[in-house]
Amino acid sequence: MTELELIIDLHKNSERQGPGSEKDTGRALDLLNLPSDQTLKVADMGCGTGGQTISLAKNLNGQITAVDLFPEFLKELDEKAQKLGLKDKILSLERSMDDLSFEKDEFDLIWSEAAIYNIGFENGLKKWKDYLKVGGYLAVSEVTWITQSRPKEIEEFWKAEYPEIDTAANKIMQLENNGYSLVGYFYLSQDSWMESYYKPMQAGFETFLQRHNNSELAGKVVKDYQAEIDLYQKFKDYYSYGFYIARKDW
Repeated sequence: MTELELIIDLHKNSERQGPGSEKDTGRALDLLNLPSDQTLKVADMGCGTGGQTISLAKNLNGQITAVDLFPEFLKELDEKAQKLGLKDKILSLERSMDDLSFEKDEFDLIWSEAAIYNIGFENGLKKWKDYLKVGGYLAVSEVTWITQSRPKEIEEFWKAEYPEIDTAANKIMQLENNGYSLVGYFYLSQDSWMESYYKPMQAGFETFLQRHNNSELAGKVVKDYQAEIDLYQKFKDYYSYGFYIARKDW
C-alpha cells in the first residue's frame, strides 16, 4: 500500500478526520437563521466519513450532498446513514472539492469542517460562492492563530505546512472582501482536538500496525501523526480551528 492508502485506512473507521465535534457542529448550526418552512439544499465539502454530515441530516430539513475524494470514506458514511435511517437525506458524491459541477445558486448552505485547507481558504470562498444562493450561508472551520504572537518553532511549522494560516481578523476580512458578511465565529476547544480526534486516533494505532504487519511505512504513518499530536500538545494555546459562519451578500 502507498502512504496515502495507509492514511485513508487509519482514518476510515473514525467518526472524524480532523478536529471538531458534534457539539461544535451544533453550535455553528445555532448561529444560522435558516428557513424552517422549506426543504434546504446543503453541500458538505470534504465530508470524510461524515460525522458532521450525520449531525446536519439529524438537525436540518434538507437534502445534503456529501462530497469527498475518497470512496472508502463515503462507503462508511453511506453505511452509517443507512443504519440511522438517514439515507434519503444524504447523497454521497465522489469528487474533488475543486472539481465540481454544481449549478449556480444551487445551495442554501455550504458546510466544510477541517477540509477547506485542501484547496486553500480564499480559493474555496471564491470557488464555492457561485454554488451558493444570495442570502445563503457558508460554514467552514479553518486552522487559525488564536494569539497575536507565538513561538518561532510553531510559526515556522505552520508557515511551511499551510501558509494561509492567519488570525481570525484577517480570515474575516477575506470573507468580507469576497462578498460574505460574518454571522458568527468561535474557535474549537482543546477537547475538540484531543477527545474527538487525536485520542480516538491513538487508540487505533496498535490495531492499524498489526493490520499492516508492522511495516516500515505503516510505522512512519503512526510516527508522523504522533509527532503532530505532540506538536499540538506543546503549542495548543497558540492555534486551533476557527469556525466561520457567513452569509453571501452578493
